[in-house]
Amino acid sequence: MKMSSNAALSQLRCLLVLCATLWGAVAVAQQPVTRPDYVVSMPVINMYSAASADSDVVSQALYGSGVLSLEKKNGWVHIRTGDDYTGWVAAAGITPLQGSYAPDGKAVRVVQLSANLYREPSVTKHAPVLNLPWEARLELISSSVDKDGRWLQVKLVNGDTAYIEKGNVSADFTPLTIDQTIQLARRFLGITYTWGGVSSYGFDCSGFTQMLVRQRGLIMPRDAGVQASWSGVVPVERKDLQPGDLLFFGASLTKISHTGMYIGNGEFIHDTTNAHPVVQISKLDDMPWTHLLVAARRVK
Repeated sequence: MKMSSNAALSQLRCLLVLCATLWGAVAVAQQPVTRPDYVVSMPVINMYSAASADSDVVSQALYGSGVLSLEKKNGWVHIRTGDDYTGWVAAAGITPLQGSYAPDGKAVRVVQLSANLYREPSVTKHAPVLNLPWEARLELISSSVDKDGRWLQVKLVNGDTAYIEKGNVSADFTPLTIDQTIQLARRFLGITYTWGGVSSYGFDCSGFTQMLVRQRGLIMPRDAGVQASWSGVVPVERKDLQPGDLLFFGASLTKISHTGMYIGNGEFIHDTTNAHPVVQISKLDDMPWTHLLVAARRVK
């Protein structure tokens, strides 16, 4: 579950409680930020509602993604991400952008749930220098660094070079079909629920569905309630559900607190705190979902 960063803290806490009671793929580029001036230099960085780690996490940003700075305060930077979301991040987790990083034509994306990078093309000689999640962005330097064609050389955000095995990344940003998206979604089964999460280290419900829709080449809003009213979807009756449709749950249409993706045969996949906090498949006719479903939407 993920609500707007501009919502009152009391509303966020209430919705968190409500959500808690509910019990080698192709990579697609995220929407680029207009004239980014920083790039994320941590595998995943938390975005907070205020310039303090004591405030609530509203979202996250991934390694290699460009962000736009809006304000700076006491070691914190207010940023805007490629999905037009804003939040405060620790300044140590982002790096001023010199020119560009991983521009189109030189970019590869991590296409495993996580991937290690090494100081040389070997998994045994040294410990990894970095571990990155699904969709983290890297700048390709060379695709022919060993006789077996196993390794790629990449440029890191800090300017250093590193090596990653070819099977961990892809330069193919072709949008997926609905069937391919559902097949991909199943790869994340068991990934932990993380409030504000948008990565394979941990998603929340709307971060998970946003990621899946992004694989189809579309940038959907970040929060569940906004997703349901997004101009890129149309309403669908429950009896007319098709695989790939988005499901929204809550007390009412104006109080949406959870979302998932319908995968057919009366089942949907979602990241939820229900029963056990992981990405899981549930039956729409089961409790509590059958009574909490308030909307279904089909991506145009």
